Amino acid sequence: MKQTSDLHVVETRSLISPAEIHQKLPLSETAADLVASTRDRVRSILRNSDRRLLVIVGPCSIHDVNAAYDYGQKLLPLREELADELEIVMRVYFEKPRTTVGWKGLINDPHLDGSYDINTGIQRARKLLLGLADMGLPAATELLDPIIPQYIADVIAWTAIGARTTESQTHREMASGLSMPIGFKNGTDGSFHIAANAMLSASQPHHFLGINHDGLASIVSTTGNPDGHLVLRGGSKGPNYAAADIEEAAYQLASMGLHARVMVDCSHGNSNKDYRRQSVVLSDLAEQVAEGSRHLMGVMIESHLVEGNQPIPADLSELRYGQSITDPCVDFPTTEKMLRELARAQRGLVPSLA
Repeated sequence: MKQTSDLHVVETRSLISPAEIHQKLPLSETAADLVASTRDRVRSILRNSDRRLLVIVGPCSIHDVNAAYDYGQKLLPLREELADELEIVMRVYFEKPRTTVGWKGLINDPHLDGSYDINTGIQRARKLLLGLADMGLPAATELLDPIIPQYIADVIAWTAIGARTTESQTHREMASGLSMPIGFKNGTDGSFHIAANAMLSASQPHHFLGINHDGLASIVSTTGNPDGHLVLRGGSKGPNYAAADIEEAAYQLASMGLHARVMVDCSHGNSNKDYRRQSVVLSDLAEQVAEGSRHLMGVMIESHLVEGNQPIPADLSELRYGQSITDPCVDFPTTEKMLRELARAQRGLVPSLA
């Protein structure tokens, strides 16, 4: 008999169950309280009952958990100092959607060597999230694989659905069952209608295939997630962070019965893929805040200990500590200036970064 299946599959490996991971790396009461309270504050910002701004800031992706801890220890004092103006949540991205090929993130390839030790990657990711939460720093991520939320979503305060996956039915269904607020990024062309449709879809109940806590294939039924919002990240047609862009997006969202509060990603298309321009975007947004914009709910910033990025070297000992291996980032001193400028805007002052 001719073989008709697995013609292109060379190996399958058993995946550790969510139950095993949660038992090995349990959520502490301290971490649970932080995650729950941060989600509530984000919801209040989304609904404009909290006039502060949400800031998602951190590395484009996590490849070195020690550097991530160091970054978190620098960010935490700023979170506490600027808490009256900003709700700062650390960007902790473990999964990277690729346009063609490339490193897919810490969960997929934690050793950076193509060994795809996903069981180790999941454990490293969860351990980092727990460590950050226990020290008082909430985390945000992008959820890409629909199985991964069973392993780490209980430690996530905010999540994103990316520009490449916002149109995906699978991700809209997944979002409908997630427990945290979700930012849907506009499409890669810069238009936001796909994201608006995703918000509508994710707000409704769905039934789809997934896994349960024991790792068994399951039929998942959801209630729908009412806490979706738009993230403007620019696109192939150019940036979309100007006041007119935000106003238009807010008007269209309101006409669809959706949350009319918008987050702006300072990177990607809005910075024309030049990481140094993130501070320029931030300054424009700070001016909008100082002028009384009621539609801007927050910003995203790609930031690391060291500016720029680096390729993955053949000899991993040559990796530059604290520098991104995916998109280039601003360094931490620049990040601190940007956050202080945004906080001053909330208090009615917008001095230049210069």
